[in-house]
Amino acid sequence: MKTIGLIGGMSWESTAHYYRILNQETARRLSGLHSAPVLIHSLDFAPIAQMQSEGRWDEAGALLNRAARRLVAAGAEVLGLATNTMHVVGDALTEGIEVPFIHIADPTAEALLADGFDTVGLLGTRFTMEMGFYRDRLTARGLHSLIPEVDRTNLNGIIYDELCRGIVRDDSRRVYVGAIDKLAARGAQAIILGCTEIGMLIDDAVSPLPVYDTTDLHARALIEAALR
Repeated sequence: MKTIGLIGGMSWESTAHYYRILNQETARRLSGLHSAPVLIHSLDFAPIAQMQSEGRWDEAGALLNRAARRLVAAGAEVLGLATNTMHVVGDALTEGIEVPFIHIADPTAEALLADGFDTVGLLGTRFTMEMGFYRDRLTARGLHSLIPEVDRTNLNGIIYDELCRGIVRDDSRRVYVGAIDKLAARGAQAIILGCTEIGMLIDDAVSPLPVYDTTDLHARALIEAALR
C-alpha cells in the first residue's frame, strides 16, 4: 500500500474526519489490524483564510506547493488536499510534483454519475460556489451544477465562524436545509457538500435531497489510489 500524503489543517476539524475515514476504509478493505500509512502536513488555517479573503491566491498556491514537496520528500506516494476551496490553486500545488494528486471533485463527480444524476446543487464556501474552478471541473464530467441564488454570504459565514471552530448549531442546520429546498425547487437532484466541514451539519437523515459528502468520497478515493 502506498503512503498517502495529506495537506490538512483547513480546517483541522475536517482533517480529523479524513484521518478517521482513511483508517476505517483501510481496515474495511484489508481487514485485520491494518491501518493507513499517512503523512499529514497540517497547516495553520488563519493566515490561509486571510489570503483567501484578500485574493492572494498565488501566495497560497506557493505555500501549498511547499507543503506538497515536503510530503513527497518525506515519502508520500499519493497526495490529497483536505479542503475543497484550496483546490482553486491545484495547478500551483502540483507544479513540479510527480506523484499522483487526487482532486476532490473527481470522486464526487464519479459517484453522482454512477447514481444517474446530472443536475446537482453545490454548497460550499463562497469561493467554491462562485469561482469557476470547481463547477467547471464538474461541467467537464457532464454535470450541471446549481448554487444558491441568495444566502451565500450566510452559508459561507456558518462554515468559517462555526464549523471550522467545531460549533454545530441547529439553527445553522435549518439554514442549510432551507438552501437545499430552494435548490431542489430549481431542479437539483442531489447535493454536493462541497466544503469538507458541511458533513458535520448535514447528512441524508436531515437533507430533503441525497447528499454527497466530499470528505468521505475523497478519503475513500485516496485509499483506492494507495491500493492501486
